[in-house]
Amino acid sequence: MSIRLLLADDQALVRGALAALLDLETDLTVVAEVGRGDEVVAAAMEHRPDVALLDVEMPGMDGIAATSALLEALPQTRVLIVTTFGRPGFLRKAMHAGATGFVVKDTPARQLADAVRRVHAGLRVVDPTLAADSLVSGESPLTDRETEVLRAAKAGAPVAAIAAELFLSAGTVRNHLSSAMGKTGGATRGESARIAESNGWL
Repeated sequence: MSIRLLLADDQALVRGALAALLDLETDLTVVAEVGRGDEVVAAAMEHRPDVALLDVEMPGMDGIAATSALLEALPQTRVLIVTTFGRPGFLRKAMHAGATGFVVKDTPARQLADAVRRVHAGLRVVDPTLAADSLVSGESPLTDRETEVLRAAKAGAPVAAIAAELFLSAGTVRNHLSSAMGKTGGATRGESARIAESNGWL
């Protein structure tokens, strides 16, 4: 019996290419395609896929949140995250959300099809390089408040604006930024935000 697939990716070309490649496999059938994270659950409820292949970065809702929402609605569906963003922090978040697999988009077609089959069989499939990176980078050293402040600082907002946005004093924001810079090793708050983001901590 054919394994039913749902594809979610905001890039139509990538989605189309994935669908064409996977449809070449005799035991795989793409039953639904969506371009937004907030369309995943409705499409899954309608088409009842066995495996959902979700991108991380999508409008409406990211792939991690879509994974949680999908598994809450249809717990028997397996989720395979297929992403350009091979960041170890994303891997941890995806696994916490309930994804069974995590591979990068440049995975060869045959390996991707095999990953789908293994995920469908209830096995965990993780890109080996990402798995190693994830162990090396570890959990985020940032507190929730430091993460919030650094996320706000990422866009380049001045301290006063961050303070107003988060209902904190300017001094408190500076303290959190200083602490976050110490933990990430960034020389500036912008660099700290980039380091934290590349590790998937933001």
